[in-house]
Amino acid sequence: MDREAHLAHLVAEHETFRSCLDGDLAAPVSTCGDWDLRALAEHMGHGNRWAATAVTEGRGDHPDSPVPAGRAAFLSWYDDSSDMLVSALSTDPAAPAWSFHGNGSVGFWRRRRALEVLVHRRDAELALGRISPIDPALAADGVAEVFEVMAPRQIARGRAVAPTAAVRLDATDVDGSWTYGPGEPVARLSGRAEDLLLLLWGRVSRDGVAWNGDRVAGERILDGPLVP
Repeated sequence: MDREAHLAHLVAEHETFRSCLDGDLAAPVSTCGDWDLRALAEHMGHGNRWAATAVTEGRGDHPDSPVPAGRAAFLSWYDDSSDMLVSALSTDPAAPAWSFHGNGSVGFWRRRRALEVLVHRRDAELALGRISPIDPALAADGVAEVFEVMAPRQIARGRAVAPTAAVRLDATDVDGSWTYGPGEPVARLSGRAEDLLLLLWGRVSRDGVAWNGDRVAGERILDGPLVP
């Protein structure tokens, strides 16, 4: 997926997430521990500012800004963070930027934030009891990002160890297959790209996809943890 597509997806996903904030901000978000919808939006707002600073200032130490207490002021604070991020990313995707993995660029952050808000808008929707579709191509790109960026970062930070065997994932609705680990896969799982992505991020049960091979060994590899 090219970086222009990532920016378009980021804008669309932000709009969907923002629409959820017109609902009950006290609604519990079961997929994010003890957070409610307001806490999830705070996380997103801080993340938007962090990523924008990585692009505009070339650093990754942007401090969390004070969050207004009142609903209207809080929503304005969140909207400002979204505008700040989109503005920062509306430049050459090849331009350099600070990043936490590999050679940083604006394109890196377009992809990262599009996928971040994708997962969290589904969290927000679940909290409110409503679900909207996930673009299969974007979901497939999210699966790739887990194995290209997130899992290696977990290993580099000492949160996980490198796998000693491989597992393969096959998307059934788009052209996408991914192998994680060395050698011939000990297990294979297949499903929609959306289901594979949400599985890797711990949002859905592993029973929702088809398994072949040694599932116990495959699950051990996926236990990673692959993502933060």
